[in-house]
Amino acid sequence: MYIRYTYDQLKRFCCDAFLKFGFTSDEAEKITDVLLLSDVYGIESHGMQRLVRYHKGIEKGLIHVDAKPEVIFETPVSAVIDGHDGMGQLISIDAMNLAIEKAKKSGMAVVSVKNSNHFGIAGYYAKMACDQGLIGFAMTNSEAIMVPTYARKAMLGSNPIAISMPAEPYPFFFDSSTTVVTRGKLEIYNKLSKPLPEGWALDENGKPCSDADRVLKNIVGKNGGGIVPLGGDTEQLGGHKGYGYGMLCEIFCSIFSGGLTSNHTHINGKGGTCHGFMAIDPKVFGDAKALKERFSVFLQELRDAPKAEGAERIYTHGEKEILAYADRMENGIDVNINTVAEMKDLCDYLGLDSVEYLGEVDFSLAKQSSYK
Repeated sequence: MYIRYTYDQLKRFCCDAFLKFGFTSDEAEKITDVLLLSDVYGIESHGMQRLVRYHKGIEKGLIHVDAKPEVIFETPVSAVIDGHDGMGQLISIDAMNLAIEKAKKSGMAVVSVKNSNHFGIAGYYAKMACDQGLIGFAMTNSEAIMVPTYARKAMLGSNPIAISMPAEPYPFFFDSSTTVVTRGKLEIYNKLSKPLPEGWALDENGKPCSDADRVLKNIVGKNGGGIVPLGGDTEQLGGHKGYGYGMLCEIFCSIFSGGLTSNHTHINGKGGTCHGFMAIDPKVFGDAKALKERFSVFLQELRDAPKAEGAERIYTHGEKEILAYADRMENGIDVNINTVAEMKDLCDYLGLDSVEYLGEVDFSLAKQSSYK
C-alpha cells in the first residue's frame, strides 16, 4: 500500500525533521534536496525510505550533526577531504563544489573523501557538475554488501558509479550500483513481504537466497552472504565484471582518500564511508559546444534505433528520470505505508505532530521493517 504526498509536503517534513536533529536551515535544505531528488526521479530505495537510516545513524553516534569537513591534502587538480563523520550529503556537496571549482580553473579535478556517511544517490553530485556545463562523476563505497565472485562473504559495498554529461534535449544521466541491486531494494522487498527475484542475493553459505529479511540480517550481523555483483554470482554472465567495477569505485573512494575499504566500514560504531568525485570541463577536448552537439546527435540516434519486436521505445540514460520528475512534481510522490510508519516514529522521536505532516493514516496496515 502506498500513500501519495506532494513534493512540498515531503520537503516540509524533511526540513523540519533535520532542523530538529540540530542541522541549520541551509543544511536541512541541502540534505532534503538530495533525498527528494531520488524520489522524484523514481528511485524509491534512496529517498524517504532512507530516513530511518539517518535517524538511527544520528541516534547511534555514527553521524555527527556538528561535524565540519576538512581539506587535508590539495593540489590544483585534486583534494582529499576528511568528513569527520558528518552527514554524507553535506560533505559531498562541498566536495563536488570543490571539484567543480578546480575543474573550471584547471580543466579537470578529482576529490576523494574519507570518514563520511551515506550520501544518497550518487547521481545528485554528478548532476551538480553537469548543471554547470561540466562532465560529472560521483561514486561511493558503503557497508560491505557485495559478495565477490566465488566468495561467500560480502567484502565490497554497492559501490555505485554515476556520470552526467550535458546534452540536448536533456542531459545524459547514468547512476548505477555495481551490485545487481542496492541494499535499499532489499529493504523495500522486505517491507512488502515479497520474495527476492532469483539471482539477487546469497545466504551465509554462498547459496542463492530469496529471503530479504535473512539477507539483510546477515549483512548487519556480518554473518556472510549478501548481494551479488552486476552479472551474477559466476563468471558465465559476467559477475566478475561487476566485481571489477566495484573495485574501480573503491580505488577512487577509499584508496585515494586513505579511508576505510567497504569491509572495514560500519564496525565498532563508526560509519567510515568514502566517496569519490570528478569534474571535467569539456573545453579540454576542444570546442565544448561542438562536443555537446555530437553527443546529442548520437543519443538521438540511439533513441531512433530499430526497436526489438514488441518494444515501444528506446530510452537513453536520464530520460526516464526526466519523465518521472515531471510526473511526480505534478501528481505527487507515492510513499510505502511502512516508510510512512517509520516517518511517524521519527515524528514521535523528534516531538513533531505526525498528523500535521502525514495526515490521518491507518497504521494497522503497515508491516514495520524488521531491518529497523
